[in-house]
Amino acid sequence: MKRPSSLLREAWLLSRDRAAIFWLALALALSVFSVASGVEEVRYQRGELAKLIELDEADRNAELARQSDWGGAAYYAFHLTYDPPSDLSFAALGQRESAAWKHRIRMLSLEGQIHEADAPNPELALAGRIDFSFVAAYLAPLLVIFLLYDLRSGERAAGRMELLTATAGRAESPWRMRAAMRIGALAGCVLLPLGIGGSVMGAPVAGLLLMSMAVVLHVLVWWALVALADRLSVASTTQLSILVGGWLLLAVLVPATGRILVERAIPVPSGAEILLAQREAVNAAWDLPKEQTMIPFIERHPEWAEHSQIDAGFDWKWYYAFQQVGDQSAEDISAAYTRGRLKRDEAARLSAWLSPPAFLERYLQSLAGTDVRSVIAYEQSVRDFHAELRSFYYARLFPGQDFRIAEAAGLPEYSPAR
Repeated sequence: MKRPSSLLREAWLLSRDRAAIFWLALALALSVFSVASGVEEVRYQRGELAKLIELDEADRNAELARQSDWGGAAYYAFHLTYDPPSDLSFAALGQRESAAWKHRIRMLSLEGQIHEADAPNPELALAGRIDFSFVAAYLAPLLVIFLLYDLRSGERAAGRMELLTATAGRAESPWRMRAAMRIGALAGCVLLPLGIGGSVMGAPVAGLLLMSMAVVLHVLVWWALVALADRLSVASTTQLSILVGGWLLLAVLVPATGRILVERAIPVPSGAEILLAQREAVNAAWDLPKEQTMIPFIERHPEWAEHSQIDAGFDWKWYYAFQQVGDQSAEDISAAYTRGRLKRDEAARLSAWLSPPAFLERYLQSLAGTDVRSVIAYEQSVRDFHAELRSFYYARLFPGQDFRIAEAAGLPEYSPAR
């Protein structure tokens, strides 16, 4: 039998298989829905950021115009920091669904501003979003199983096994061709919307190719698992039960167990603990002698020692000094929070080798820049920018310079990492 005619024959047989057409149509529908949902979410986030950037500048300029000293300017002037979605994030929203990707900060204690984020809708957070990475990692394997599980066992049960093997010449020939046809069709149904979505979002071709290759390899792994189960020579229903059980093990039980073990093995303080530690230090400073506040501040900023004398009454220098001391008091727990998340993420990366779906999802999130490390990188960029703000204001507050609105135009501007 010639290969072109074999391909045409298998394509014709596939077109006549209603069950296979149903599963392929479902794959296409799920992929279209997930990509469209991701594109809509990314467009929403970009639209929000565009409006916020414009409003943030207008609000800051209006507040600065009303000020008469640098202390008031530092108190009332907010600065928008943000982590814009990448061109690939529509395919894998990852941590952007739960972690903050924007903050409006000012010269007050920063840790409280970082961890006092808007809480997402708990019901939506629990359900999660069906993005492309979820469809490709967790649902595509099920579709592979449904498309392939009874190719050989079904013919065996119908009594056509010997005839097909004899006419094919080689025992494996008809099954490989038929399975390859279905796998190719499934990959096309899953990846076509990804390519269209990437074109709409202007995603880099290299990133789309890497995502596509990862999805194809993932599908091939599940094809191999189905072929392995097929060697058991059991009834179709039994084989389906075995394969679905394997999917539950690899896609649900292994990741869930790994997550529980990682969380128990690596304790991580919560953001609420950081917020509480910082606020307790700031609130306590109001009742302490001003000199007691200035000592730890000057230890960190000895360049302002000669300007650290505080007169009786309220002084902006003292106020911003104890705001920073509040952050200094929460430094250890904040660092432990960051280290703990990184350790958990590394442990989860290692455990993902035991779960192909979890491994693929993590890989797609890393390509899209929506993983845990991207969130931590954004938080660090906010801290770096806040340090620039402090330097700008300290250089004017401590020497006692007069406020000039023209000089305020030199305020640092936040620049996202991407």
